[in-house]
Amino acid sequence: MNVRKIVIAASILGIISGSLFGCTNSSPDGNTATNTDTTTAINTSAESKTATGNKKLRSVAFTVGDLSNPFFVVMGEAVEAEAKKIGGKDVNVIIASSAYDLNQQANQIENFTAANIDIIVLNAADKSGIRPIVEKAKQAGAIVVAVDTGAEGGVDATITTNNVQAGEVSCQYIADRLKGKGNVVIVNGPPVDSVIQRVNGCENVLSKYPDIKILSKNQNAGGSRDGGLRVMTDLLTTFPKIDAVFAINDPSGVGAELAANQAQRKEFFIVGVDGAPEAITAIATKGSLYAATATQNPRGMAQKAVQVGNDILNGKKPESPTILIPVKLITKDNVNTEKGW
Repeated sequence: MNVRKIVIAASILGIISGSLFGCTNSSPDGNTATNTDTTTAINTSAESKTATGNKKLRSVAFTVGDLSNPFFVVMGEAVEAEAKKIGGKDVNVIIASSAYDLNQQANQIENFTAANIDIIVLNAADKSGIRPIVEKAKQAGAIVVAVDTGAEGGVDATITTNNVQAGEVSCQYIADRLKGKGNVVIVNGPPVDSVIQRVNGCENVLSKYPDIKILSKNQNAGGSRDGGLRVMTDLLTTFPKIDAVFAINDPSGVGAELAANQAQRKEFFIVGVDGAPEAITAIATKGSLYAATATQNPRGMAQKAVQVGNDILNGKKPESPTILIPVKLITKDNVNTEKGW
């Protein structure tokens, strides 16, 4: 089943669930994180013998922030591929977009729980707001693994990029290139845990440079190209001199460059987060304002989430409930050796 078919099926499922069920409205609290590379992931198998016996993976559901973002499309593809690798071609896989709507995501999770889905992979639209429905799913016996961003409510595990590190390496690049002096704008995004951590990491670094001024940091571009275009257009109108832009993800960064091109502004450079193919292309293009991106591994995160969920299904809990995937900065100096995801 390809992602397009999955999305259509999930949309139908969402409509049904909306009719049948009512709406309910950081990493797991206090957990120690393990910083690891996805290459160290344990390839678990549903056929392995564990303390609880031999349980075959039957179903996996993934509710994601926004399937218009290629990053999440890749994650959806990886969830499906890994689920079928572990459980066989008959594993039922559902991919649903919440469009960052908390009530819609709550309905999706409630429907997954009612359908006795083995593993729910959750990309939370709201870290705190999702808590009641996660608690309800856990009480019903569901395995819930948060991916890409944290979620409250007692999730079994959390697999994310080291988002603080992503913000730090991106903004250290900015500080170094500006030689500690200049005007910076932050193109912000949805108030989910991963985005908040990236901005915090950026601010942690820039606060060390008294001659760097953050002109704006609260404009939500929604993590999209259109949002980046909209927000950056407004910022360019407001501020006559900008030296650097930190975009919380590559789609909004690409949108920011579109705005700059339309306004014929070339005095600044842009740094994003994701390692998206379109950002890699932009960085490699002569004359592009896109200077760098802190890579993520959406495929690896999704694979690891399914693997960890399957381990838990078979009675094997991870050593640490929070697993952080480190980032690498791609710049014009090393872009020719990087393919992105």
